[in-house]
Amino acid sequence: MKPRFSLIYLVIAVFLILSVYRIIYLCALNQEKYIKEYSNISKRLFTGSSAPRGRILDVNGKVLVDNVGVRTIFYSRVQGTKQEDEIWLSRQLSNYLDIDIEKISSRQLKSFYLVTHDNGKDLITSEEYKLYKKRKLKSNELLNMKFERITDDEINNMSREDKKASYIYDKMTNGYSFDSKIIKRDVTDIELAEVCSQNWPGISCGMTWKRIYPYGDVLRSIFGNVSIDSVPKELKDYYEKRGLSLNSSVGTSYLELQYDEYLRGKDEVLSVSQMGDVEVVSEYQNGADLYLSIDIDLELKLIEIMKYEMSLAKKAANSQFYDRSFIIIGHPATGEIVALCGLKINNDGFIDITSDVINTSYTVGSIVKAASMSVGYSENLIDKGKKIKDGCIKVYMTPQKCSWKSLGLIDDISAMAYSSNYYQFMIATKLANPQYKWNSRLNASQEHFGIYRKVFASYGLGIKTGIDLPNEKTGIIGQKVSDDLLLNLAIGQYDTYTPMEIYQYINTVANDGVRIKPSLMNKIVSNNKIVKENTVTKLNDAILNIDDIKSIQSGLEAVMKYGTGKNYNGTKVHAAGKTGTSETFVDSNSDGKMDTLTTSTAFISYAPADTKDYSIAIISPNIARRKEGAKTYKYALNLKLNRKIMELLFEKQ
Repeated sequence: MKPRFSLIYLVIAVFLILSVYRIIYLCALNQEKYIKEYSNISKRLFTGSSAPRGRILDVNGKVLVDNVGVRTIFYSRVQGTKQEDEIWLSRQLSNYLDIDIEKISSRQLKSFYLVTHDNGKDLITSEEYKLYKKRKLKSNELLNMKFERITDDEINNMSREDKKASYIYDKMTNGYSFDSKIIKRDVTDIELAEVCSQNWPGISCGMTWKRIYPYGDVLRSIFGNVSIDSVPKELKDYYEKRGLSLNSSVGTSYLELQYDEYLRGKDEVLSVSQMGDVEVVSEYQNGADLYLSIDIDLELKLIEIMKYEMSLAKKAANSQFYDRSFIIIGHPATGEIVALCGLKINNDGFIDITSDVINTSYTVGSIVKAASMSVGYSENLIDKGKKIKDGCIKVYMTPQKCSWKSLGLIDDISAMAYSSNYYQFMIATKLANPQYKWNSRLNASQEHFGIYRKVFASYGLGIKTGIDLPNEKTGIIGQKVSDDLLLNLAIGQYDTYTPMEIYQYINTVANDGVRIKPSLMNKIVSNNKIVKENTVTKLNDAILNIDDIKSIQSGLEAVMKYGTGKNYNGTKVHAAGKTGTSETFVDSNSDGKMDTLTTSTAFISYAPADTKDYSIAIISPNIARRKEGAKTYKYALNLKLNRKIMELLFEKQ
């Protein structure tokens, strides 16, 4: 044999020996190791029992929102499962689960009809299939054609079990293929026992959680909602960016959404092997607890006061269009809110509309005059202490405008105290036209409106407050420019503001011109450790120096001492505040036109005037219907509310 062939045979022999050794090594010596590694590689992770969300508590630890466990049946698709397997399984489950047939949608029924009838091939003509193959018909268009051609008789002839199976099949196949799906929550003992004893592939039993509210509807609208077993479409991008499955239970609004990353715990993670064996990879971890700055005892007393006084107001004359009031109470120095409430009154009682403190806006009248005076001070248009005679102003082509009554000689402080419109009009005329004379033009411009709105915004009026609630809205900023509207803006009769904006506004005045974020969160606690605390967040300084701020504060104190707010205080505690009355309109016949004149009222204050422990903001829109040019009785609701709130806060000191 030639040496060259000997070498070839030797190489072949060596390869044969190595191959045999490798086979023996894999199949005999290390069989168990590689089977285990293969099993690990082929294991699929999925979510098991959901974690309880963190509780929401008041500042003293009283539970406002809690959880209760709900027995739940899950489905997680096992690798290799075919469509016919899931159809079979949905039919099996329909024999054991009680499903309300009335709640099954037409689309669910028709989808199941298609998958159990050769995908509806007989519902499409050969010509239509040709168009589809030529891409002249889209797949969704083809599917819609099939849905349209399934007759009512064909759906009505489906058995009760198949109708139930259509609902179950939809739950099994909706969403990502291998995600864990909730088939049914809150199952009975019998349903749980019968289904879980079958050991069907992919079916498991566990717990989900639903929210309970120990105080009923109190603050319910600001707690927000939690999705049951999927992320809403409108929040898909928001949660996908945070790495969540679309089948997750998540906060969808207000506090539940704002603090979802803390409230949402970590769900149980399971793994399933090719053989169907399920193992727990990690157990669920509860979400963190959210402590609010709200004092629920104070909140309940506030609601009691509001319901009593609002009921009386609704019985008063001219009250046919009055139906709601809002109150916010907090600490000016921190922005923390200790109580807030929005109530709507109707024939059936009261409805919680507290979330509207950031969603609805109103013309608030003279309470803006602290900000309007700030325009005068900052633009050097006011001579402090100088007396002028209260009167009327007449702008060209506009009816004369006056104070609510003749106030005699007034200066900057008494103008605030008695709520002189004339004083504010004179500031606006000096800003727009220093040479103004009776019945002349002001030539008000966008620049003049901008000066007012810039000062107002520095207090928090007309801009977002930064409150820790998502989707906060601002009031409406008027777009038209005219001499008359500039005068209206100066007395709170043009732009609109939310209750939260006026709360921040009075806080800014109390804080010597420092605007800070209002907040509802006090702290967040996980495993007995504080993971987040509320901190005072400064947004800006008001456009005013400290000496002028002190003048504003003196004016607000004068309001409560001897001015329009002198009867608003039910205690010996000295307060600072401002009343407001505005001329408003309502749509009386729901035709989209604001056709009926009304009066709305607002009130802001802080107390005590020196230590500024509490601030109060009250709005009562459309408290009375009014007639043009006539004095109309209006119920003094805000006065009565504030007197009782002061007694509540300071126990009749």
